[in-house]
Amino acid sequence: MRRLTALTLIALAACSQPPAQQQAPAQPAATEPTASVDSAALRIATFNVSLYRAANGALAEELASGTNDQLDAVFAIIRDVDPDILVLNEVDYDEDGASVAILAERLGYAYSLALPSNTGIPTGVDLDADGRSDHPEGAREYGNDAFGYGVHPGQYAIALISKHPIDESGVRTFQQLLWKDMPGNLLPTEHYSEEAQAIFRLSSKTHADVPVEVGGETLHVIMAHPTPPGFDGPEDRNGRRNHDEIRLLTEYISGTDAEWLRDDAGTTGGLAQDSFFFIAGDLNADPIDGDQVEGVEQRAIVELLEHPRTIDPLPQSTGGVNATERQGDGNLRQSGDPAYDTADFSDSRVGNLRVDFVIPSSNLSVEGAGVFWPAEGEPGFELVGP
Repeated sequence: MRRLTALTLIALAACSQPPAQQQAPAQPAATEPTASVDSAALRIATFNVSLYRAANGALAEELASGTNDQLDAVFAIIRDVDPDILVLNEVDYDEDGASVAILAERLGYAYSLALPSNTGIPTGVDLDADGRSDHPEGAREYGNDAFGYGVHPGQYAIALISKHPIDESGVRTFQQLLWKDMPGNLLPTEHYSEEAQAIFRLSSKTHADVPVEVGGETLHVIMAHPTPPGFDGPEDRNGRRNHDEIRLLTEYISGTDAEWLRDDAGTTGGLAQDSFFFIAGDLNADPIDGDQVEGVEQRAIVELLEHPRTIDPLPQSTGGVNATERQGDGNLRQSGDPAYDTADFSDSRVGNLRVDFVIPSSNLSVEGAGVFWPAEGEPGFELVGP
């Protein structure tokens, strides 16, 4: 289960604040903006809502027909945090955007954007080497042969809801970028056939740059949900893909004009250097704990957090610490501070991790950051449970 990670920014304002990743403040630190477009702060969040369903269209029907315990909890958490811009992970995609539009309407958001996903889109190639590439939709084996794991097209997709206008004409997506085209990629050529390598896409869902208009300025919402670095074998195909999916984010914000960095409309190059942006999503990578790809000098998530164009706001919760003390087991073998954890994984095998991120650009001023994860006995604990 993932917790909602939220960040409060002073409204778009160039500032000289140094990157915050060097120290972990005991409480979210407050800073004064050097200039501002608006006196109000902007709250940005990411939330893995786990609103995926077993069949295409099932989520839209469920949302339209009423509610249930899961939806009630998701809505209550979002209303409590009340972000101005919210990136949603694991919400099923439908072509007319119905599910996300209903979510936005029920939560009182004026704008929404559903993004097509590689999950559940068949490759026509036997990726899992079981001798078949024609499994029926809905089967686990069908998902194993898709561009990104999913038992139907659009399962586990990403979306955006916002109180500020979304410039849909300026959206850039990198859904179709081939893994082999990234220089220095970690594609396991010993595992994938030449046929698979020729068509295999890097993004397990999609990578997207979504411009949002805030106070007369453009804020680039850069979204991604890399594959979890597990569910594979000694070839570490998912761990390697996770690493390169995160590396794509680093390459994009670096502003490279490289030809290989080509979006789905054919435009090449990364983000302009003077842009305001934040990266948000379930990146499935902990800077300290969890799986690490062999043979790489540094975790891709660390490179992203330490990039000169980003700030690590180090969001914290009381619930993360409380959960480690309560659950013990694998959590006690970890090195990272549990105050920064955002996801509650199996205590016997993995332990809780920091895998969900809101990462602002270094030309923004951070007022505060946090993770919605109340400790036992605190208000809201019933929404996340023990």
